[in-house]
Amino acid sequence: MVKTVTIPESLRPSDARFGSGPSKIRSEQIRALDEAGGALLGTSHRQPPVRKLVASIREGLGDFFSLPAGYEIVLGNGGASAFWDLACASLIGRRAAFGSYGSFSAKFAQSAALAPFLDDPVIYEAEPGSYRIPEYTEHADAYCWAQNETSTGVAAPVRRVEGSSEQEALTLIDATSGAGALPVDVSQCDAYYFSPQKAFGSDGGLWVAVLSPAAIERAYSLADAAKQTGSPRWIPPFLSLRSAIENSRKDQTLNTPAIATLIMLAEQIGWLNGNGGLAWSTARCARSAGTLYQWAQASDYAAPFVSDLQTRSNAVVTIDLDDAIDAKQVIATLRGNGIVDTAGYRKLGRNQLRIGVFPSVEPDDVEALTHCIDYVVERL
Repeated sequence: MVKTVTIPESLRPSDARFGSGPSKIRSEQIRALDEAGGALLGTSHRQPPVRKLVASIREGLGDFFSLPAGYEIVLGNGGASAFWDLACASLIGRRAAFGSYGSFSAKFAQSAALAPFLDDPVIYEAEPGSYRIPEYTEHADAYCWAQNETSTGVAAPVRRVEGSSEQEALTLIDATSGAGALPVDVSQCDAYYFSPQKAFGSDGGLWVAVLSPAAIERAYSLADAAKQTGSPRWIPPFLSLRSAIENSRKDQTLNTPAIATLIMLAEQIGWLNGNGGLAWSTARCARSAGTLYQWAQASDYAAPFVSDLQTRSNAVVTIDLDDAIDAKQVIATLRGNGIVDTAGYRKLGRNQLRIGVFPSVEPDDVEALTHCIDYVVERL
C-alpha cells in the first residue's frame, strides 16, 4: 500500500516547476503572449511586425552573449536536435571528433556516424557523471561536445582544442541546457547552439546559434560544394545553414515558426538583460544549484551524483538517494503535492532526482524544495 503524504502549504515552493526542459515559463511571459499575441499570432512571419520581433531577439542575444566582431545570431526551425543533422550537412567537412558522456552528447555523434558523406567520427567517451572533451585528432575539421549534459548534470568547459585552429577546424558546442545558465566566452567556439525551452523559458521547436565568421564561411563553402556534379553531400533545404543564415539576416526563418515561442523568448531575453545579463543569470543559477548540493552533502540519505565539484552543473542538478529510499515514490509524492518534474533521466536508470535550476526558478523555491523532500522522506 502506497502511503499518502501531504506537505504543508507553508513548506511548499511558491512555484513548484523544476523541469530540466521544458522548464518553467514565467507569468510575465504568458502576459506578453496576451499583450502582444493579439497583433502577432496568426500573422505572416515574413511581415514587418514578426520580423521586428525576431530582430529584437537577435539584438538581445547579441548583447547577452557580448557578441564578438563578425559573429551572428542565427535562428532556424526544428530545435537543437535538428541542428545536429544540420551540422552534419552544413558544418562538418569530412570528419568530426566528439566528446560523448551522456545521452545527448552521444546523439550528435550518432548522427555523424550515419551521414553517408562523412568519414566515421572519432569519439572520446567518458562514463556518465564525468566528461571528456575531444583531443586533437588528425584530419578532423570539427570538434563537438555539450557544454551541459542534461541527462547527468555534468558541465564541461568551452574552449578550443589545442591545435584545432591550425587545422582550421570548427568548435561546435551543444549549449541546449547550458546557454544562459553557465558562463561562456563564445569566441572560444564557432557554433554555440541551443533551444529556448531551458534557460530562456520558452517552448521548443526552434534552434538558435551563435555563429563565428569561420562557421558562416564553412556553411557557404559546403553549400557550394554540394552543388558540384558528383558531390556525395546532400543538403536538403531544411538542413541548409546557408539558408538559415540568409533568412536570419532578414529577421525571419525558412519555415513558419511558432510565433508564441518567439514572443516568450523575446520577453525572457529582455528580463535577463534587464537584470544584468549573463553574469546575473549564471550567478542566480549557481546560487540555486549550490543550495541543492550543500543540502545533499549534509543529508544522511542523499548525495550529489557528480563527484567532482568543478564538473557539477549549475543548470541541472542530479542527486542520488540512498537505496533504502525509493526515488520513484519520492517523486510521485512530490508530484501529488504539485511539485513537478524532479525525476532523474530515465535511461540513466539511477535512484535519483534531477532538478532544473534555470534562471526562471526562484532560489527561495529551491530552498523550499529541499525542505519538502526532507518532509516526504521522513514520512514514507
